[in-house]
Amino acid sequence: MKLTLAALATTMMVASPALADLIVPNMSYRTGPYAANGIPYADGFADYFTLLNERDGGIGGQRIQVPECETAYNTEKGVECYESLRTQNPLVLNPLSTGITYQLIPRITQDGIPLYTPGYGRTSAKDGSVFEWVFNAPANYWDGASVAVKHILDQEGGDLSGKKVALVYHNSAYGKEPIRTLEELSEKHGFELSLLPVDAPGQEQKSQWLQIRRDRPDYVIMYAWGVMNQVAIQEAVNIRFPMDKFIGIWWSGSENDVRAAGAGAEGYKALTFHGVGRDYPLYEDLQTHVYDKGLAAGAGDQAGSVLYSRGAYAALVIAEAIAKAQELAGTPEITPAQMRDGFEALDITAERMAELGLPDFGAPIALSCQNHGGDGLARVQQWNAAEGTWSLITDFIEPDAEILDPLIKEDSAAYAAEAGLTARCN
Repeated sequence: MKLTLAALATTMMVASPALADLIVPNMSYRTGPYAANGIPYADGFADYFTLLNERDGGIGGQRIQVPECETAYNTEKGVECYESLRTQNPLVLNPLSTGITYQLIPRITQDGIPLYTPGYGRTSAKDGSVFEWVFNAPANYWDGASVAVKHILDQEGGDLSGKKVALVYHNSAYGKEPIRTLEELSEKHGFELSLLPVDAPGQEQKSQWLQIRRDRPDYVIMYAWGVMNQVAIQEAVNIRFPMDKFIGIWWSGSENDVRAAGAGAEGYKALTFHGVGRDYPLYEDLQTHVYDKGLAAGAGDQAGSVLYSRGAYAALVIAEAIAKAQELAGTPEITPAQMRDGFEALDITAERMAELGLPDFGAPIALSCQNHGGDGLARVQQWNAAEGTWSLITDFIEPDAEILDPLIKEDSAAYAAEAGLTARCN
């Protein structure tokens, strides 16, 4: 019996580090109609944490476990993933779906688990006084709409009076997010706004683009995802809509979206809140510690692509929040509540981004109890079809806070009243 107990004790000691590992799930979709875009993001997310484990021994001496759960970009499956993953004591969840995010907000609020939704999800979650457990830095959908309009203003010499702007959008919670913002901006700047919803997955759009050909808008803004992007860009080519007047949100700006249209996609624009390509020191470390060791999450062919980089960027922000939480808590073994505190004290400077191997990749991110969304800065990138590459054509552009701040306060206050929440951060 003594030997048995000793053996059991030894087994428990060996297993204990694993029990203390930091759990950061990867809510992915490698299947379904959106898999082509879900795969590179999931790969980048997983590979960054593998890098930290292999190169640094984890974060604060704690290794990171990244259990993966397949959602297929399906809201019901996303909720099922949450119910399964929450039993593993995750520090934070990143569902990569606005529909799933909307369903999870009440659940994570009740359970006290942070939700990180960079560039997607419920925009008003930027208001940390109401959405205690949700963080959507560095930018949100309303930021994107405002930055797109600012870019159009710049193209038109600061005057949009009498101009026509069409919004082609995924007919879902995601696609509908920018509508109110664009309505307010159209009133402010005097342009005519038309709304053209496209039902998921987005393969049927001929009627919408026939309407665009008939109405001749000066610009088209697009909030789409997956195959809808490819179809829209091809339809735009078919009606000879000028590509430099066609601007997608950052979820409509990957290589997958433009390549199918060949030379016709030349000049297409999309927003982004991070850099392009793999000409960053970080990729040298990934090559040494992940790719060369055969530890890449997927086939290893996505490195440097837009969505791979975005997944890695999301992991980086989470990792920095973990490190900050450990610092504040005085222990490497942090709880979800301490993880929230880490997010609210997050301060990723330009200098820190350079230290992390990504100089001039993303704008600084400084969060607080009140501000869970950062400054909302974004850039415009443009497609070079001949070279098969994106090029950044603007610096970071600041959204219109005069329009956005009241909308965020209005929406978050309405949610607080509906959910019976009391504002915090006083």
